[in-house]
Amino acid sequence: MGLVTGALTTLATRRQEVNALRSRVERLERDAQNQQQANLAHQQRLHWELLSKAMDDPELAEVLNTYDEAFSAKKQRQFLFANALYTNALCYHRMGNISREEFFGFVRGILQNAIFREYWYATRPHRATLIEVSEEAELGRMVDDLLRQLEEADIDEWWVVGEPPTE
Repeated sequence: MGLVTGALTTLATRRQEVNALRSRVERLERDAQNQQQANLAHQQRLHWELLSKAMDDPELAEVLNTYDEAFSAKKQRQFLFANALYTNALCYHRMGNISREEFFGFVRGILQNAIFREYWYATRPHRATLIEVSEEAELGRMVDDLLRQLEEADIDEWWVVGEPPTE
């Protein structure tokens, strides 16, 4: 009887230890997720600051001019702003603030702008350097496909073109 009582006491103690460890691991995972989101937000802020400086100073904008053709300073500033818009939506998606479907809807709207479409075409070689299996590459391909569908569509209701992705 004493052995059984001792074994049950030990088992109960071990179960409490396992539950405590499980709770600690879950808390550490939440902390890591929160830190990752904080890092993304910080990176987004730095990205915006760099782009803002380049938009305000044509000499700095030249550093970011890695396009296959030459563009005017005005067009370069517009491309930098287009990059900021797209990157902001990408970051929001990565942080979990918008779903993939909402990201798709945002992009479908911004693709109605001729300057953004021109930016998207000009940056195609840049996206080709992304790791094929990365989320950013996958979303870029989704935008490429949507742009193709929008250009091929012969309807005025652009907001119904393309099949929104499912999560």
